[in-house]
Amino acid sequence: MQTIQWFKTLLVGLALAAPAVALAGGTQLTWYGHSAFKITTPSGKVLLIDPWITNPANKNGKEDLAKIDRVDLILISHGHSDHVGNAVEIAKKTGAKLVSTFDLGKALVQVDGYPAAQVGFDTQGNFGGQLTLLDGEVKIAFIPAVHSSGLAAPDGSADKEVHYGGNPGGFLITIKNGPTIYHTGDTDVFGDMALIPQFHKVDVMLACIGDHFTMGPERAAEAVKLVKPREVIPMHYGTFPVLTGTPEAFAKALRKQGAKSKLEVMKVDETLQL
Repeated sequence: MQTIQWFKTLLVGLALAAPAVALAGGTQLTWYGHSAFKITTPSGKVLLIDPWITNPANKNGKEDLAKIDRVDLILISHGHSDHVGNAVEIAKKTGAKLVSTFDLGKALVQVDGYPAAQVGFDTQGNFGGQLTLLDGEVKIAFIPAVHSSGLAAPDGSADKEVHYGGNPGGFLITIKNGPTIYHTGDTDVFGDMALIPQFHKVDVMLACIGDHFTMGPERAAEAVKLVKPREVIPMHYGTFPVLTGTPEAFAKALRKQGAKSKLEVMKVDETLQL
């Protein structure tokens, strides 16, 4: 009887501990401000998206950049400098492979100096295609965006030309034993966003709301209504004075649209457990 009671107690203890174990091995999302995010998968793989770590909204940008010592994949949505950001420096330091469209990848190597050995067919794709990476732990689909993608040489270069960077886009990132995350890149709302949840339910949508260069709060709320994510996190706002969209205006627009998605407003340098 004592053995049976001990076994029952053990099972109860394991049941109580299970949520904590699952939480510790979950997916983490860190926002560095603007459109820069870090995703850490349940097994510890690290993805950076549009890694402008030292953007003006991030007071700890230099310190955050110095702390980055392990990255597996760098995803860049389009060629503008506020999205390429610190990608080349991080790639040279960590050996991270570049995930981008084929045209953008070639331009980043030729114009910005992204290490050519870290840009290959295994991580380059195009819209409608999907990559399976990191031993099957991550799948990344290329989603179109309504924007532009001219690429300029780094500051200090004698090259003042704007180079072709392919078409702009976003990413649908599906993590094994984790969430599906849609990073919109820079875009306006477009009707084909409604197709995204037909192929895969979106858990977290990272949506630009700043206006001026992208959709503002009202149009972003319409995008959320089309995509139907479980929750939405606003990005690409407040970095510069012209990016006038605010989370408050976004919340109001979501209510007006009748969107059922939960709004999660992150602070710069905050990490969420997904």
